[in-house]
Amino acid sequence: MTKEELALEIIERLKKEYPDAGCTLDYDHAWKLLVSVRLAAQCTDARVNVVVEKLYEKYPDVEALASAEPEEIEAIVRPCGLGKSKARDISACMRILKDQYDGKVPEDFDALLKLPGVGRKSANLIMGDVFGKPAIVTDTHCIRLTNRMGLVDGIKEPKKVEMALWKIIPPEEGSDFCHRLVYHGRDVCTARTKPYCDRCVLADICAKNGVADA
Repeated sequence: MTKEELALEIIERLKKEYPDAGCTLDYDHAWKLLVSVRLAAQCTDARVNVVVEKLYEKYPDVEALASAEPEEIEAIVRPCGLGKSKARDISACMRILKDQYDGKVPEDFDALLKLPGVGRKSANLIMGDVFGKPAIVTDTHCIRLTNRMGLVDGIKEPKKVEMALWKIIPPEEGSDFCHRLVYHGRDVCTARTKPYCDRCVLADICAKNGVADA
């Protein structure tokens, strides 16, 4: 089985297993996803979803958040960890949105990368979830699982994993595929315990079990 064939089979099986998989960060505006994804670094999505409720109560729009001092933001987002750097990035990012983009998130990958605190993972998430564009989000689940499955070979660097996956994942499938990897990585192909291969829908084609041959 080639990597392309393996990828298509994995995509189809995960679609059936997690038909409604989507972003686990709560948001109703693009700028809120931008804030949440920055807070999610080294923090659970569940905790971020709780913390941002307090943040948006006090700062309900881009202009309000852009006007806030980083120290004021830090006081609220501290439970997410790395409060000082995250608050600084959020403050600077919102000010750029306010001053340069009329309060809107730019629909351009390179423009997103220029925003403070936004890397390729965050930019891809925005492009896929907000704008419906082709995207591959190489978070820890994606990197771990694609290596285990045999879609990539011993690659740990996020950008290199992303580039390898672009070659074998149909563009229109990338965003949803990565969301499904998060669900599968949390429930079955776990990081902190031994993977539950006995209840994995991919067990018979997974390289970890020595059955995928690309």
